Amino acid sequence: MAQSKATKKFEKNHLKDTIKRRKDFSKIKQKQQIKDKRKLRKAKDNEKAADLDGDVKQMKRDTDKSAPFESMSVDEFFQGGFEVPEERKPRGGKAAKPAPIPSTTGKRKRQAAAEHDSETSSSGSLSEAPTATADSSDPGSDDDNADFEEQLKVLKQKDPEFHKHLQDEDPELLAFAEDADLAEVDALSGSDDEDGPKKKKQKKSKREDAGSHGEDAKDRSTSNEVRKAMVKKWQIAMSEQYSLRATREVVLAFRAAAHVSDEDGKEYKYSVSSPEVYHELLTVALKHVPEVLQHHLPVKETTAGKIRVPTDSKKYRSLSTLLKSHSMSVLHLLAHLSDTSTLRITLSSLIPLLPYILSFKKLVRDLAKTVVSVWSDSANAETTRVSAFLVLRRLTVIGDPGIKEAILKTTYQGLVKGSRNTTVHTLAGINLMKNTAAELWSIDASIGYTTGFTFIRQLAIHLRSSITNNANESYKTVYNWQYIHSLDFWSRVLAAHCDALTESERGAPSPLRPLIYPVVQITLGAMRLIPTSTYFPLRFHLIRSLLRISLATGTYIPLAPALYEVLNSAEMRKPPRSSTLKPLDFSVSTRAPKSYLKTRIYQDGIGEQIQELLSEFFVLWAKSIAFPELALAPTVLLKRWLKDVNSRSTGNKNGKVDSGVALLVQKLEANSRWIEERRAKVEFAPDDRAGVEGFLRDVEWTKTPLGAYVQGQRKGREERTRLIEEGRREEERKNASEKGEKTERKDIDGFEGEVSEVESEEESE
Repeated sequence: MAQSKATKKFEKNHLKDTIKRRKDFSKIKQKQQIKDKRKLRKAKDNEKAADLDGDVKQMKRDTDKSAPFESMSVDEFFQGGFEVPEERKPRGGKAAKPAPIPSTTGKRKRQAAAEHDSETSSSGSLSEAPTATADSSDPGSDDDNADFEEQLKVLKQKDPEFHKHLQDEDPELLAFAEDADLAEVDALSGSDDEDGPKKKKQKKSKREDAGSHGEDAKDRSTSNEVRKAMVKKWQIAMSEQYSLRATREVVLAFRAAAHVSDEDGKEYKYSVSSPEVYHELLTVALKHVPEVLQHHLPVKETTAGKIRVPTDSKKYRSLSTLLKSHSMSVLHLLAHLSDTSTLRITLSSLIPLLPYILSFKKLVRDLAKTVVSVWSDSANAETTRVSAFLVLRRLTVIGDPGIKEAILKTTYQGLVKGSRNTTVHTLAGINLMKNTAAELWSIDASIGYTTGFTFIRQLAIHLRSSITNNANESYKTVYNWQYIHSLDFWSRVLAAHCDALTESERGAPSPLRPLIYPVVQITLGAMRLIPTSTYFPLRFHLIRSLLRISLATGTYIPLAPALYEVLNSAEMRKPPRSSTLKPLDFSVSTRAPKSYLKTRIYQDGIGEQIQELLSEFFVLWAKSIAFPELALAPTVLLKRWLKDVNSRSTGNKNGKVDSGVALLVQKLEANSRWIEERRAKVEFAPDDRAGVEGFLRDVEWTKTPLGAYVQGQRKGREERTRLIEEGRREEERKNASEKGEKTERKDIDGFEGEVSEVESEEESE
């Protein structure tokens, strides 16, 4: 039966609220019924007691004629109305026992006991000092651990000698007080321990907080200052005896040292103020804590590369809090360090800790984010970023599929974030990030395929929205450095793991090979999104990415038409105007400034890029048996372009570009003739696939006419790049020295001015 419109409207707008109100009403009704049953039960008990009232009175008259309760009923007796004399407190300051419950029988006895307990718990007449007992389990009161900790503090203040005796003879008894400083770290793995019961946070009163802050601050400022002798003692105990107690103290002191620059006002067990002690403490903690853990909880690695840690042992559970505290301190230290050597040592100390923290998922995610932030920061040195990558790689190798996927996603996000600002100074670091991150995708190719497909699909969605959206600024979601570096990164991933030679040796294609087609299509689409001369530099970047894929995977990608389109554009056909601008650096540019358009310097740069990229494209197939047919159409178009240029007047020509294109045409024709000569000697048919693929396999590509030309061009470009880089560095050093001299001269002038003012004042006096 079809629902009516009113019913559908009611289900959509009011059904959920109506069900909720009915549930709440049923709960209230159920509570009211329970309350009514209790009242009825109490009334029945009172009626039974009233029947016995006469017998009680007669018994009391017979036993004691002068009893003060003679004229009272049982209800009046339990309601009070008379004073009970207080019991004398025994010696020793112990709390008095509660008043005994009048003896009754059966159900009446249990009810009277329950009423008495509720009255004594709500009245506040008990002693304010809490006493910890072994069987105290009231859920509304403080936990036994908090009471025990409070008693230890009182014992330490009243009887320090006995507290010291306990500390020497039975240190396990006092281990709880030290664990209290580490207890807050357990909140880190709250989401991991879903099976266990969740503990409520203990609430401390303002009086306790004030007292603890006042006394603990004084104690810590005087007796808890870390000294060299303490660090040396801990180091000896950890290195020689693998002492867990010394390790606990080092972890607590290291935690205070890691947060020494914080301004949150938080108090720690130890304090560090000396730079020498700070350095020694960091060295001991970073070096010896992993050694102690390895001694007590040895890590076993199987032949398959899997890591086995005794996580189900009692010792691991007892050390888990200490392990999490130390790991959090290391991560906090990493986020605030700037020294290169200290950063590298801290990162290296994380590698032996990784097997122990794999079960703490939230800690692993935080560790990945912190290490990726160090790896993607362009301000860090190259050695530091390599050390951070080694931590990420080790974590990816030993982690489960969930950890591997999280590491890959975090790494890619850090790469995109770190490539936002691309300059001459940051380009080398960005290339380092792309090359190192591409290695992570080979550790588990199946997970690499799923994550890569997700991110490549996201790039495709951005491109589609830019094409379909008619807004003026829609193209900026594609034409930016982050998008270009993302496509270039995926070209490096595919080139590294879909290599044709590697796959032939392995005997099976790489799981990442299906990603070649979407990456190529997205790159070609982004290349032609805005085909104006302003974005020719961006087109050249994308063509280089496609050349990398084609070289490594053996995939043919038609790039000659995209390059000829640039050569035949209005920017290259119109006569250029003279300019005194510096040559445009195409390696760090995605668009050309307006001042460069239609200038001779810009035309010369575009001509060099076209000559280089066309030669690099054709040299990929320089040994192919089909090279003459492949180069035929581009050669005809280039000759036609040269003929059109030669027909112009002398003032409209660009001799540098024309000569470069003419030389490239000559090399293409020479290589075609060279291939035809050797192709005429073959004895296999065109349908013989093995023969076609084995044609000129033993000949090096540099022995071909086109290969020799490309090799010479590469050497010339490398030499020019080296000279430009040396000149840039020399200019940077010169500018830095001039800036330092200006600062020093400014300080001297200021000092001389102050001296002259003082002398003038003295003369006037």
